[in-house]
Amino acid sequence: MTQPLASLRLMLATGLIAGAALWAGISATAQPAAVAGAPFLVVETGQRYQRLQDALFAIGDAMGTIRIAPGIYADCGVQEYGHVAYVAALPGRVTFNGRLCEGKAALVLRGRSARVEGIIFSNLRAADGNGAGIRLEKGNLAVAQAWFRNSEEGILAGNDPKSTISIDRSSFTHLGRCDRGLACSHSIYINFFKSVRVTNSRFEAGDGGHYLKVRAAQVAITDNSFDDTLGRGTNYLIDLPAGATGRIAGNWLIQGSNKENPHTLIAVAAESRTNTSDGLTIEGNVARFANPDHKATAFVADWSGHRIVIGANQLEEGIARYVRR
Repeated sequence: MTQPLASLRLMLATGLIAGAALWAGISATAQPAAVAGAPFLVVETGQRYQRLQDALFAIGDAMGTIRIAPGIYADCGVQEYGHVAYVAALPGRVTFNGRLCEGKAALVLRGRSARVEGIIFSNLRAADGNGAGIRLEKGNLAVAQAWFRNSEEGILAGNDPKSTISIDRSSFTHLGRCDRGLACSHSIYINFFKSVRVTNSRFEAGDGGHYLKVRAAQVAITDNSFDDTLGRGTNYLIDLPAGATGRIAGNWLIQGSNKENPHTLIAVAAESRTNTSDGLTIEGNVARFANPDHKATAFVADWSGHRIVIGANQLEEGIARYVRR
């Protein structure tokens, strides 16, 4: 073998070995690394991860539960696939604070479904004024024992007419805004989903916009409290801007005095009649004013022209039962 040929073969062999080592290093870094004692536990595998996103990568397009250790996290995650449950190991002791993914939310959800339990979301703000605890782009969502506070929006959902949303035993505090020349944000803002259920939850001290704005075709809004006593520049307590069927029952609605719009508590089809409101039932609710210097207002303002069933509700003097607009 001549010396040049031997040198060439040695160079090729060395390059192949180095290339293989480099590729192995790239492959290793592309995989989520499990870390003993890390806060994000994928229950099904027993593996722990330092970052929420790594736990999501590990679950992929499967079904998994991420159990989160107590703590305050400047972290966020984007769920692209699968069915994922985000569960606080100790409810009320896990906080996602101040960090957005994709400039949208602490949790950006576009997998097949998600479940969120026992988590606090706080101090979330975005350049477009829509910084949220949860940004739902598609898929089913179930939320329980969560607290959304001091942010621009609690939950913001896009359009997925085949999917459902349920929110239970959760609180929404100091949310919403209407400033900076931007479109308003709201404590909860849900666009066109198949159905939305909000139960046993508390809305309070809004900072603008509506407390609950839902364009879903069907709603169940029951056994909640909407306390606008400390609200600032707020609008409707419940807004069904495209109309809806279903039931609004067993709620406490307290109208504050610092209002952008003091004339309506529950609005039906104020923007469009995209959904029928025929048979929407509103009963068993209590409506009060927070302050004695209140202005007359409508309990239900209706732009739909459909057959809305208003049963027995306890309304303070000065609150008109129904106004057609």
